[in-house]
Amino acid sequence: MSRTIRMDAVLVQAVIAGALSFSHLHDLAEAAGQDGWKAWAYPISVDLLLVAAWRRMRTHADNRPAWVWFVIALTASLGANIATAGMLDLGDVPPWLRILVAGWPALAFLGGTLLAHTPTAPAETEPAPATAPLTAPDPDPAPDVTVERAPEPAPDPAPELPPAPAPASAPAIAVPPALLDHARKVADTHHATTGTRITTETLRARLGVPAPLAAAITAQLA
Repeated sequence: MSRTIRMDAVLVQAVIAGALSFSHLHDLAEAAGQDGWKAWAYPISVDLLLVAAWRRMRTHADNRPAWVWFVIALTASLGANIATAGMLDLGDVPPWLRILVAGWPALAFLGGTLLAHTPTAPAETEPAPATAPLTAPDPDPAPDVTVERAPEPAPDPAPELPPAPAPASAPAIAVPPALLDHARKVADTHHATTGTRITTETLRARLGVPAPLAAAITAQLA
C-alpha cells in the first residue's frame, strides 16, 4: 500500500509541474508574437524534446547526443519559467528573445530527427556459460577371467638338406707362348703410354681373342 501512495504522489507532482511549465512556455511564446494555436504548440514541442532525450539516455549506451538535447530543452523550459516570473517585461519582449522563440521550431525538429535516426552500436550480449558435456556413467567392469591355453605342439624339425656340391673348377686354358709374348708387349706398351695396367677387356680388344682366353692371359701377365 505504501508503494501505491508514493507512486500517486509522484504522479500528482509531475502533473502540477508539467502544467505550470506548460503555462509559462505558452505565455512566453504569446508575448514573443506567437499568438493563437502557435503559442500552445511551443510548450508541447519543448516537453516532447525533453522526454525524447530522456528516453534515449535510458535506453542507449551512447547518450552524449541525448544529453545535449536534454540540456537544450531543459534550458528552454527553465528560461520560460524564470522569464515569466517578472524577470522580463512581457509587454516589451527584447528582439533576441523573439528571435529565439521564432527559431525554436527548426531547432526542435533538428533535435528530434537526430535523436530518432542516430545509429547506435548494438548491445554486447554476454556469452552463454560453457556447459560440461554429459557423459554416460561407466558400466560395471567385467570380472577378470584367466583362461589357460593348452601348450602348442613343438614344430617338426626341418629335414636336413644335403650339402650343395662344390662348383666344378673351370678347366685351365693353355696359352701359346708366342701369344703370351705378344700380349706381354701389348701390356707393356699400354702401361708405358697410360701409366696403368691393361684390363682384360682392353687386352681382348687388342688381341682379338675370346674372353676366357683374354682372362687367362691377364692372369699370367699379373
